[in-house]
Amino acid sequence: MINPELDQASGLRKMTNNNKAVKVIAVTGGKGGVGKTNVSLNMAIAMSQQGQKVLVLDADLGLANCDVMLGLRVERNLSHVLSGECDLEDILVEGPYGVKIVPATSGSQNMVELTPSEHAGLIRAFGELDSHYDVLVVDTAAGISDMVLSFSRASQDVLVVVCDEPTSITDAYALIKVLSREHGVYKFKIVANMVRSLKEGQELFAKLSKVTDRFLDVSLELVATVPFDENIRKAIRKQKTIVDVFPKSPAAIAFKALASKAATWPVPNQPSGHLEFFIEKLVSN
Repeated sequence: MINPELDQASGLRKMTNNNKAVKVIAVTGGKGGVGKTNVSLNMAIAMSQQGQKVLVLDADLGLANCDVMLGLRVERNLSHVLSGECDLEDILVEGPYGVKIVPATSGSQNMVELTPSEHAGLIRAFGELDSHYDVLVVDTAAGISDMVLSFSRASQDVLVVVCDEPTSITDAYALIKVLSREHGVYKFKIVANMVRSLKEGQELFAKLSKVTDRFLDVSLELVATVPFDENIRKAIRKQKTIVDVFPKSPAAIAFKALASKAATWPVPNQPSGHLEFFIEKLVSN
């Protein structure tokens, strides 16, 4: 049996050979139904349209849906990589405008509860990626599970998607509270999704900011207000993204603006700016 520690070190050495900094963005939301995956994919595809080389990791490891939303045929996923059946490069599927997707699996409890050895295998898998990427977008699961917290704290930028529902605000606050108090994450970028107007988005942000300012030592920044847009539903039915099939619609314009803004976010020169250290931090617990 391979020693997980040696396996991990081998993977990290390979990854360290890639000196290019990778912008790592976790998209999360605290609860389901806020449009988190829709935000992840539209932002990723818009960034690709703008010339970035983008990799999307479907980090809802037990209930994958990125490939379904894009109508992509997936024959193998991360479970096959971790079982040693294939390399990570073998499971990548290409979405619109060259975006690459790392598909997870659906309906597998085992993927939600990875062992230390499987964590090491995940490091090795990313270490063997030959391609260079500008951006890694991590579409997390809903909730505040250990895996969601791990992906979020390991990323440079944490986007919290909220909509104007009491449960969305409450759950977003709970996520921010746990990440700040227990994991040292103090800066959060907020996406107000499915709002009726810019004013409603700003008011939603103000509601969340009011409670975080009172009880937490964190910094929130409103980076996008995405309007409610019937074209999103139409795009989902077509298994497409709105930036692809309805590029002039209000929501598509908002996603493109978010992508442009995200491209300006700095990539630290510290190790956390590299993909290998994203994975290292992800599994270091």
